[in-house]
Amino acid sequence: MGKRIIVAMPGDGIGKVVLDEAIRVLNVAGFDADYVEGDIGWEFWCSEGNPLPQRTLDLIAEHKIGLFGAITSKPKDEAFNELDSVLQEKGLAYASPIVGLRQHFGLDICLRPCRTYKGNPLNFIRKGGNDTIDEPQVDVAIFRQNTEGLYGGVEWSDPPPQVYDALMTHPKFKQNFGDTPVEEVSVSTRIFTKRCTERILRAAFNHAKKYSYKSVTVCEKPNVIRETSGMMYKMAQEIQKADFPEIELWNTNIDAQMMWLTKNPENYGVIVAGNMFGDIVSDGFAGLIGGLGFACSAQYNPETGIGVFEPTHGSAPKYADYPVSIVNPIAMIESACMMLDFIDEQIIANKIRIAITEIIAEGKVRTYDMAKMSGSPNVIKHGAASTTQMVDAIITKLK
Repeated sequence: MGKRIIVAMPGDGIGKVVLDEAIRVLNVAGFDADYVEGDIGWEFWCSEGNPLPQRTLDLIAEHKIGLFGAITSKPKDEAFNELDSVLQEKGLAYASPIVGLRQHFGLDICLRPCRTYKGNPLNFIRKGGNDTIDEPQVDVAIFRQNTEGLYGGVEWSDPPPQVYDALMTHPKFKQNFGDTPVEEVSVSTRIFTKRCTERILRAAFNHAKKYSYKSVTVCEKPNVIRETSGMMYKMAQEIQKADFPEIELWNTNIDAQMMWLTKNPENYGVIVAGNMFGDIVSDGFAGLIGGLGFACSAQYNPETGIGVFEPTHGSAPKYADYPVSIVNPIAMIESACMMLDFIDEQIIANKIRIAITEIIAEGKVRTYDMAKMSGSPNVIKHGAASTTQMVDAIITKLK
C-alpha cells in the first residue's frame, strides 16, 4: 500500500494557521502521509461563485480523508454583495460549503467529544458543600445527525404557490398563518428520515457499548416537536430495548439539557441529537472543557469510509490578520487525532493526546484563552503563548 494522501482544506481565516500546525504535529509524531490542498471557502465564493468547487469534491472522492480548518459564512445579502460583479447577474446563491460537503458525501454521522483536561484553568467549576470548589470531570461524546433537520437547506422566503398551497392544507398553518400575506412568510423545514435517524442512534449506542458509557441520552424536544423529535425518541426506545438493554436510555429536552449540563455534567455519557440541537448542546459542553479552542469533531460515512475532521470553532477573521497568530491550535490537533482513530492509527493518536495532556497539566505554556486574556495582538508580550509556541511545546513531548 502506498503512502496515504490526506486532502488538506484550510478554508478561511485562522483555518490555514491551525491546519498547518496540526500537520506539523502529525509529521513529528510519525504519521507518514502526503497532503494535497483542497480549495474551499469564502475566497472561492467571491471569485468563482462556488465555495465548494467540484475539483475539491473530486479530491475527497479519490482520497477519502480530509482535514478541514475553518469556514466563513455570511448572510445572504452580504454574500451577494461580496460576489465578483461579473457573477452577480448569474442568479447564484451562497450555501455553506461544509454543509454541502456533508450532504454530498452523506457524512451524516458527526461525533463531538468533550473531555476535561486536568490542569486546564478554563475547566468548569462549581461550589460544593461547605463552600468547597468542585471540578467535575466531563467525558461526553455527542452524536449529531449531520445532514438533515433545520440545516438541510429546504427553505423559502415568499414560498412559491405549490409550497404555500401545501402548507395551507395543514390546519395549524391555516389557523396561525393563513391571514399573513405570502410575501411576509419565510419557511425553514425540519426533515428527519427514519434511515438517517436510525444510523445516528445506532452510532451513539455502539460508541457507548465500545467505550463502556452507561447511558445514551436523546436530547431533543419531543413534547413540542412531536413528529421529528418524537420519532427519534421512539426509535431510540425500540433500538435500546432490542439491541442494547444493558445501556440506559435517557431523554432530555434541549432547553432543560442546557441547564443540567452546568449542574451535573459528569452524569452524562453519550448524547445524541438532531442537527441543530446537536450543534447547540455540543457547544454548551465545549464551554465546560475550556471553549471552542478545545472542541474537535469528526464527520463521516461508515459505508463509504469518507471522513472529514475539523475543529468546531469558526474562522475568527479578526485573528487571521495578526502578525503573530495567537489562536489555540488544540481543537485542530485533536481533530487530527480523531482522523487517526478513524484510519486505525490509534497509537500515534494516543501519543499526541498524551503530549497535549502533559503540556496542559504542566501549565507552563498557555494560549491567550487559557491565560484568560482578551484576544488582542499584544497578548504575547504579556506572557501568552503564540499558536506556534503551543505547538512547539507539544512537539517537545513527542520527541
